[in-house]
Amino acid sequence: MGFPWAQAYEPKSGLMRWLDQRLPLPRLVYGAVGGGYPVPRNLNHFWNFGVLAGVALAIQIVTGIVLAMHYNANADTAFASTEHIMRNVNQGWFLRYAHSNGASFFFVVTYIHIFRGLYYGSYKAPREMVWLLGLVIFLLMMATAFMGYVLPWGQMSFWGAKVITGLFGAIPLIGESLQAWLLGSYAPDQATLTRFFSLHYLLPFVIAGVIILHIWALHIPGSGNPTGVDVKSPQDTVPFHPYYTAKDGFALALAMLGLAVMIFFLPNYLGHADNYIPANPLATPAEIVPEWYFWPFYAILRAFTVDFILPAKLWGVLAMFGSIVLLFFLSWLDPGPVRSGNYRPKFRIFFWVLVVDVLVLGYVGGKPAEQPYVMVSQLATIYYFAHFLIILPILSWTEKTLPLPNSISESVLHGEAAEAAPYGAGAASAQPKPAH
Repeated sequence: MGFPWAQAYEPKSGLMRWLDQRLPLPRLVYGAVGGGYPVPRNLNHFWNFGVLAGVALAIQIVTGIVLAMHYNANADTAFASTEHIMRNVNQGWFLRYAHSNGASFFFVVTYIHIFRGLYYGSYKAPREMVWLLGLVIFLLMMATAFMGYVLPWGQMSFWGAKVITGLFGAIPLIGESLQAWLLGSYAPDQATLTRFFSLHYLLPFVIAGVIILHIWALHIPGSGNPTGVDVKSPQDTVPFHPYYTAKDGFALALAMLGLAVMIFFLPNYLGHADNYIPANPLATPAEIVPEWYFWPFYAILRAFTVDFILPAKLWGVLAMFGSIVLLFFLSWLDPGPVRSGNYRPKFRIFFWVLVVDVLVLGYVGGKPAEQPYVMVSQLATIYYFAHFLIILPILSWTEKTLPLPNSISESVLHGEAAEAAPYGAGAASAQPKPAH
């Protein structure tokens, strides 16, 4: 399919022509995110969050590299080196707050990105691989964030490492050996801190590599869109630059403003006060809770309180990991042909119930393991699994969907205007003419 607005990449200077002949990197970038990449013309602001996630990763890598220059991965001095960064390193407080709040920012935009994919059917053919690679990125993010939370070696860092790695001890036969292998010992100590620091430093670069695969996989079928209708003509698309670079730039400016507010005015709002107390293996905190972005999974873990065939702790571990693993099978759990939730009335209702359910899980996950929070987490956990294992498969076969538009252009230009517009016209043809 030809795109009349698309222009071939032409180097402007002798240096760029020389580079293009030997290493055509500018040509590759132009074809990936420049004027040579066609994008559906009806993307809304929920499609900005993929770019925001990439920017968040860049912030984490840059601030993390500088912080690593001043951090001492030693159980005796790690806490003191963190305080040294905050008090003595030039702009060290800013770097640390940008890194810690940047992690929260990364998870916020990633969660919105995932729920956008759930609503608009981004896991359906032909974009299954894009979805699967996105989930791999999410798992790597969780591992990286957990290890990073341990590095300050405060009370919550130490006991969080002890509790989370202790989950693996519930696995029959190999559990205790696996836990000792992860920690490098039988309790969090110097070996734990050393290996967690090395992996925390390495994994962001692995994430960057998987993101490249994620984008590569996306460019094969092309971007999805709010209608879920495939691109059928050049009129359905516009070049990525300048239309979506401008749109992403606007969203990025707002996001950076919000992140700046967190860094400068609420730097510890999402943290825990106990992590400003040095790690003490002999003093257990009153409540051991992970970072907020793990709370929904922590609630699922704690929802199992009764031994049934298997120990309750093992059921909790299986459910916690299973809540993520089942997302890898969404393409088969929801095989219906209609992608977008805009044309699935019943699905749309259950989707918003799921959003509320996950928010409830997040709320109770940050609360003490007592009633009524345990009962609420049990009910929310039941719905979470029922949504994916029961409701979605039934809806995919029984739901009566709304009629889809014939094309993306029709959904944007409202039928008659789409027919009147010249074939292959650019975005300017979509603008309404002024009244006379």
